Amino acid sequence: LAMDAPIWDVTVFTKNRERLLSGDVAAKFLSAIINQARVQALLSDDHFSVDGTLIEAWASVKSFRPKDEGGPGNDDDGGSVSGHGEQKTAPSNAGRDFRGEKRSNATHASTTDPDARLFKKARGQAARLCHMAHVLMENRNGLVVDAILTQATGTAERDAALTMLGRMEGRHRITLGADKNYDTAAFVEALREMDVTPHVAQNNSNRRSAIDGRTTRHPGYGLSQKIRKRIEEVFGWAKTCGTMRKTRHRGQHRVGWSFTLTAAAYNLIRLPKLLAAT
Repeated sequence: LAMDAPIWDVTVFTKNRERLLSGDVAAKFLSAIINQARVQALLSDDHFSVDGTLIEAWASVKSFRPKDEGGPGNDDDGGSVSGHGEQKTAPSNAGRDFRGEKRSNATHASTTDPDARLFKKARGQAARLCHMAHVLMENRNGLVVDAILTQATGTAERDAALTMLGRMEGRHRITLGADKNYDTAAFVEALREMDVTPHVAQNNSNRRSAIDGRTTRHPGYGLSQKIRKRIEEVFGWAKTCGTMRKTRHRGQHRVGWSFTLTAAAYNLIRLPKLLAAT
């Protein structure tokens, strides 16, 4: 728009947002940034890292109700009817007592955001309603080359990694750095079938790692394990500056669009200094 041109009505943004969602514009925007010739010169062709993080859903645990219960799509308890037919109104943000109640994603779902799942990544953490975001990062300058959002499950990180690797065009043999959550025999075997060398951290706690000395003896393995931790910088920026710690959208499609756009913004923030240094 020109400086003196009349601005759009607010409803135009709403309509355009639906078009952006249906056209997968966020993913195309990220791809367009990465595929620029000057940016390609900054990217590694051989070494990548992958990781996932939880994005808190725009829904409270009070909305996590039995699937056969149904109910309105909000976080309030509403009210109850007394024996005389009178409506008892509960406080607008009334609490709920979950003691003794067994809740799982198999039997319960959020009435506010049905795509959110009750999940925690590590022991000792509180389970919360969330989505899981994933990033594929190149190791030379730590730029995001792909991003995806899935439901939060125990296998989501590994499934998303295979999906993003499968979307890489013109790929030859590469290495992939990852943490202990990716150390499973099935995932490591899938990587090798895709001509990807698995530089996955070994998980030796009460089990046998799928990674042995044939991989760990090479200096590149230790380097991949060191560099892969830079992916936390992406998640840290996305959750603070990118406001993705708790999403403002509902539904996997909308939250995924927002996260991918945030990943593209992370690249744009870092590119000026990287390009100036070349």
